[in-house]
Amino acid sequence: MEGTAGTGVRGTSEPVAEVSSGRSPIVRLALVVLAALAILVLIVFAVRYIGYATVHETTDDAAIDADEIQITSKISERVDRILVDTNARVRKGQLLIALDNTDEAARYAQAEAAVMAQAAQARAAQENVTLTRDTQNAQNTENSGGIAQAKAAIQGASETSRSSTQQIAVEAAAVNSAHAQLKAAQDAVPGALQNLRKAAADLQRTQSLVTTGDVAASQLDADRASYESARSSYSQSQANVGAALANLQQAEQKLNSQRYTASSSAAQISVQQAQLLTAQGRLQESSAPSRVTTQQAQADAARAQVASLLAQRKTSSDNLSYTRIYSPINGYVGQKNVEIGQTVAAGESLMTLIPATHVYVTANFKETQIGRMRVGQEVDINVDAYHGVKFTGHVEDLSPASQNKFSLVPAQNATGNFVKVTQRLPVRILFDSVENGKLADYPLRPGMSVETSVKVK
Repeated sequence: MEGTAGTGVRGTSEPVAEVSSGRSPIVRLALVVLAALAILVLIVFAVRYIGYATVHETTDDAAIDADEIQITSKISERVDRILVDTNARVRKGQLLIALDNTDEAARYAQAEAAVMAQAAQARAAQENVTLTRDTQNAQNTENSGGIAQAKAAIQGASETSRSSTQQIAVEAAAVNSAHAQLKAAQDAVPGALQNLRKAAADLQRTQSLVTTGDVAASQLDADRASYESARSSYSQSQANVGAALANLQQAEQKLNSQRYTASSSAAQISVQQAQLLTAQGRLQESSAPSRVTTQQAQADAARAQVASLLAQRKTSSDNLSYTRIYSPINGYVGQKNVEIGQTVAAGESLMTLIPATHVYVTANFKETQIGRMRVGQEVDINVDAYHGVKFTGHVEDLSPASQNKFSLVPAQNATGNFVKVTQRLPVRILFDSVENGKLADYPLRPGMSVETSVKVK
C-alpha cells in the first residue's frame, strides 16, 4: 500500500517536475519582465503623482456654486399672473410675475392730476410775480410823477403867495390913497355947500332988489349964473365923494382879494405839501421790495409743492412698475414659491433664479493647504457628472475667514476645553475652459460635486 502509494505519487510528480523544469526559464523571464514593467509603471505613476502632488493642493470637498437670486415683491399686492414655472429657462428682462395693478394705476392717475393742477398754480403764481413787478413799476412811475407834480404845485403856490403878499402892500397903499381922496372930497363938500347957500342967498336978494328996481336985471343974471355954478360945484363935490368912496371900496375889495389870494396860496401850499407826503408815501409803499418778494415766495412755495407732488408721482409710478416683476438675469427658475391669487407682502420671496452662465466652484481647503495659494493660480477641475472630462480654471479669491466664523453659533475657545480641529476655508474658483470642447457643451449646475487641484508652484 505504502509502496504503491509512494510509487504512484512519484510517478505522478515526476512528469510535472519535468514539465516545470522544462518551462521555468520562460516563465521566469516573463515574470521578471512583467514585474519590471509593473515596477516601471508604478515608478512612472509614482513619480508623476509625487510630482503633481508636490505642486498641487487637492480637495474633493468642493461643489459648483452660483449667486442665486431671490425674486421678491417691492409692494404688497395680489398675484394676477405667473408666466414661468419651476425649471423654466428665462431671459434677462423677461416678465415673470404680474401683480394686480388696479389700485396702483388709480393712484398714479391721481398723482398725475395733482401734479398738473399744482403746476398750473405755480405758473399762475409766477405770472403774479411778473404782474406785481410790472404794476409796481407803473405805480412807482405814477407816484414819482405825483411827487414832481406836488413839488411844482408847492412852488407855484409859494410864488403866488409871495406875489400876493407883495400885492397886498400895493393894495393897502391904494386903500390909503382912496381914503385920502375920500376925505379930500368930503372936506370939499361943506365949502361947496356954503358957496351954494351964499349963491342962493345972493340970488334971492338980487331977485328982491330987481323987483324993487334997486338992482339992474343984469345983476340978477350974474347971481343966477353964480348960483348955478355953486350948485354945480356942490353937486360935483358930492359926486367926488361918491367916486372917492367907490374908489375906496374898490381898493378895499382888491386888498381883501389879495389877502384871500395870499391866504389861499398859503392853504394851497399846505394842501400840496400834504399831497407831496401822500405821493411820497405811495411811492414808498409801491417801491417796497416785499411785494415782489412775497409773490416770489408764494411762487417758490408753489414750485416746491410741484416738486413734492412730482416725488409722489414718481413713487406712484414706481409702485405701478413694481406690479410687473422681470428677470434680472439669464438663468433658470430654481424654485417657485407663489401661486395666482396669493397676496404677497413686500420683501416676500416669490421664486429663486439660478444663473445660466456665471457659475463657479466653492472648494473648502484645509487651512494647512492654503498657505501657498494665491489669486489667479491655475486649477484642474474634475466634475463628477462628466467623468473623464478635464476642466481648467483659476482662483478668483480666498475667503477672509473660516466657515466656522460664519456659523450661527461660532465656537468659543476661551473656556479651556479646547480641542484643535483643522479648519477649512472656502476658495472660489472660476471656470476657464474644458479639454476638447466648450464650456457651453457641459451644463454646470449648482450643487454638483467636483474635485479641484490648485497649482501652487
